[in-house]
Amino acid sequence: MTLRMFQSSVSSHMFPRVLLSSGPLSSTAAGRWSRFLQSSPILPHQLLRPAALSLNLPGIISSIWDSVLRAVPKKKTSHMKKRHRQMAGKALKDLKNINTCSGCGQMKRAHVLCPHCVEGMLSPIEYVGRESLITCFLILSASGATALKIHSTTDPDFPLVQSIDGVHKVGCHHIVTNGKGSRAVSVGFGGEINVWACREGTWSKDDAASGNMAGAAGTWAVALSDDGQYLAGVTQDGHIKVWDLNANGELIRDYETKGSFGTCLDMSADGRLIASGHENGSVYIFSTETGRMPFSLSGLVKPVRTVAFSPGGKLLAAAGDSRVIVLYDTSSGEQVANLSGHSAWILSLSWSHTGEYLLSSSFDGKVKVWSIDTRSCVATHSETEKAVWSAKWLPKTGKTEGFATAGASRSIAFYREATGG
Repeated sequence: MTLRMFQSSVSSHMFPRVLLSSGPLSSTAAGRWSRFLQSSPILPHQLLRPAALSLNLPGIISSIWDSVLRAVPKKKTSHMKKRHRQMAGKALKDLKNINTCSGCGQMKRAHVLCPHCVEGMLSPIEYVGRESLITCFLILSASGATALKIHSTTDPDFPLVQSIDGVHKVGCHHIVTNGKGSRAVSVGFGGEINVWACREGTWSKDDAASGNMAGAAGTWAVALSDDGQYLAGVTQDGHIKVWDLNANGELIRDYETKGSFGTCLDMSADGRLIASGHENGSVYIFSTETGRMPFSLSGLVKPVRTVAFSPGGKLLAAAGDSRVIVLYDTSSGEQVANLSGHSAWILSLSWSHTGEYLLSSSFDGKVKVWSIDTRSCVATHSETEKAVWSAKWLPKTGKTEGFATAGASRSIAFYREATGG
């Protein structure tokens, strides 16, 4: 009897409208029910109240009204107008945004060329990246064969305009140019270094500067100063040497490292700094003014295959078998950023002319464009699965950027920035 009364009371609390229509309980049952409640400490005292008093009518009505409001769809028109206002404000903010130039460190407007970096340009066609194999009108390429190929950049089809055969008996593995594209230097597998001069659009060998460089044996990678006067080279035993080409190849500097194979080399645009990468993962920066090594950089434990100074010389990028691009501050030697994304050896690095973008190519055929401001990859090209040995920016002649790549596919590929128009 007690169990049945307990179940009935719980039902009346949960479903009051159903049990309110029942008749009143007898006095005997009420007495038993009252005595049961008094002797049952587990039941709450709220069960002693009538069922009608347990109703929370305002709460029920409020919940029903909230359900109705949630069921009504929002006005999409007002939401879209709000979104358009937000986007318009963002575009206006980006247009007026001021940031720091990655090339020279000066303040400039976002998304435009730095006026401090380009103030010395006579015209866009006359400016070219110092470290590039690409001159204002020509592309010089070496494919490991004995010949050098020269292609014209003034024609949209990039035709072959000159081929110099037999320049290196075993083959050529490095070629560099100065800033104006008037002088080039090539290095062969046989250890010979050839200096080339461009006169009226035709390249010829400079015999006076080529045959008189002392200590050139064992040179692997080279870098040419912006004016073409000084040539720096790193040797197989880790020495960094500097020659004066205007003085018939006189040796003027000889820096010594720990003796690891020198795999890559670069010189800053102003000629004050020289950076070298080595097989043991070491990266060194030398000062041509003091003749000393201010920094020995860490961060790469595997062979370094490419190093590149930014146009303003504020940053040095280094990469190789570790598959990570490391950025260093040349004034302090500190590691300021790591750019990760490549899944194979990184073989080449090239800065854009303003220093806002960094171009990289890898052994798996991928070419990536990195934003220095955001420290992120903004474009990836994977048209080939073969190694891309070199990637270089083209001279900027219009509103868009472009670059060229060459690799194991035995071809030169050209890319330009998509404008959307």
